[in-house]
Amino acid sequence: MTDRTTTEKLARGRLIGRSEFEDLVLVPIIAVAAALILGALTMLATNVDLATIGRSYVALLVGSVGSLNALSETLTAATPLVLAGLGLALGFRAGLFNIGAEGQVLMGGMAAVIFGFSFAALPAVLLLPLSLLAGALGGALYASVAGWLRATTGAHEVILTIMLNSISYRLVDFLLSLPAVQKTGRADPISKSVPEAAELPRLLTWIDPNLRVHAGIFLMLAAVAVIFWVLFRSKLGFEFRASGENPEAARFAGMRSGVIIVAAMAASGALAGLAGANQVLGVLGRATPGFSAGIGFTAISVALLGRSHPVGVLLAGLLFGALEAGGRQMQVDAGVSIDLISIIQALIIVFIAAPLLVRAIFPWVFRRAQGAKG
Repeated sequence: MTDRTTTEKLARGRLIGRSEFEDLVLVPIIAVAAALILGALTMLATNVDLATIGRSYVALLVGSVGSLNALSETLTAATPLVLAGLGLALGFRAGLFNIGAEGQVLMGGMAAVIFGFSFAALPAVLLLPLSLLAGALGGALYASVAGWLRATTGAHEVILTIMLNSISYRLVDFLLSLPAVQKTGRADPISKSVPEAAELPRLLTWIDPNLRVHAGIFLMLAAVAVIFWVLFRSKLGFEFRASGENPEAARFAGMRSGVIIVAAMAASGALAGLAGANQVLGVLGRATPGFSAGIGFTAISVALLGRSHPVGVLLAGLLFGALEAGGRQMQVDAGVSIDLISIIQALIIVFIAAPLLVRAIFPWVFRRAQGAKG
């Protein structure tokens, strides 16, 4: 009876219950709050006075949402994080721990750049969507390697994606050394610039030319809606979630596990590839070694904080984008090292990865939530 009830809830797209509500809502909120408190204690332990701590957190808030420029920087930083985080969340839902988003971001970005300058004669109405598609295909193909090896040999996707991450760095170096890719007249590893027709247009240059937020934000919001529909309203999404919940039961139900693994990894890589395309077509305009700037690794935190739910990933990506944008302002205004942001992010991950620890430290919150729900 329990299995039947669980199956019916899976088919409806979600599991309803107090513990699920707490994991999706209360634990992430408490994790962020606890990380900020422990971040302040860390500053106190390094001889930072209370006034400076107060100024640093005010600067963090102002630098993330305190002005139009701050909002622009937050959205610019959040967009690729949400895209890559959606890909990882999709893999997590299918029971696959894809930590190769960094390599997939790099491959997607390189594919988008190469396609962009190779077909510069195309009009923008074709060149931009095709360049984005090239980025998605680049990430999907690269992730499919790990999916295919997992499905055919049983090799674990964590090891495979770690190896593929390392390979991607050298592939980027190699591609940037090719005369057909390297910028003419340059000896350093830098690609040719993408033409204006392949760039994601900036949205607020009519207000201030320095505002970097671009049309990639619409791509990101569309991706959130599509992944929500795929996961909770489509047969493919049901198979992903069923396979992630119980692979053996999914196989007995007639679902082809090998196909699901490859499809889930490909879809995950496609979204990470879109994140890479977003960076090179919307922010950088070209590719250089390490242009991903750790987006693929930070996206793991985004997917975990968002509990692998598309809406949660969106909110988590906005939070991490705000931390990145506000961290720069905090460094300037309060003189606090931007490494503190990395500490706060790491603490969030610790609390998210150990919800039982959160429940043990803050038991009264969950008792209150239980009483309110009752």
